Amino acid sequence: MAGNNALTAADEYQDLLLESPGFPEFLLGLATISASRLRTDGSTLECSITVERDGAPSTVACSSEEGHRLDETQYALDAGPCLTALRGQRTVLVNDFPGDERWGQYLEVIARDDVHSVLAVPIATAAASKAALNCYAHTMHAFDPGTVARIEDHAGSMSRILRLALRLHAPEVFPDGLRAALQSRALVDAAVSLVMLQTRGGRDDALDLLHVAATSSNRRIQEIAREIVDGGQLSAPPLGRQG
Repeated sequence: MAGNNALTAADEYQDLLLESPGFPEFLLGLATISASRLRTDGSTLECSITVERDGAPSTVACSSEEGHRLDETQYALDAGPCLTALRGQRTVLVNDFPGDERWGQYLEVIARDDVHSVLAVPIATAAASKAALNCYAHTMHAFDPGTVARIEDHAGSMSRILRLALRLHAPEVFPDGLRAALQSRALVDAAVSLVMLQTRGGRDDALDLLHVAATSSNRRIQEIAREIVDGGQLSAPPLGRQG
């Protein structure tokens, strides 16, 4: 392995591409490498990488389950710093979420996860695709100008290998029914996160409340979820009292 840091990173990326059985696994490796390389002073940093191409469902890979949940919530709400960075191809920095008024309910959701700073940086890819690196921190003002520049450089170092991976791995073809199912699942996940915020309860209880609301009103759970994501409040009998 070469001693130069840039060459070491390139070798690591190439090994990852050669060893990954598919594109999602490759992205997961990139996200994990990013979290490891960018973490400083023992601080907790979650990283995710999102790729959109040719109208296919987005591929999201995260270094932690928490990061995955936060990214999925962005996509269900169709709003958030990562989406803004990816679609606008510009760096987006949020150093204090309680003081930021962008992206509406997404800020309420991630406040529950004690996330206070986010940095989203685009990764240059081919014309038919877009990608971004998203970094979550649990402290305010976690990304000073030097840290932002370092993360932008890191995102730039991944551009070449990501473009190669996109050429080697064709996008998956999803039947319309499966595509709709994936979107529906993301919507319900976002609603569950919002119910958790409203009730200060756990995930299982929030999902149970959605099921109770759907059953008591004789409606689909996706309809209830859409209302919650659009700003409504959950209306359902307390658990243990329904029926």
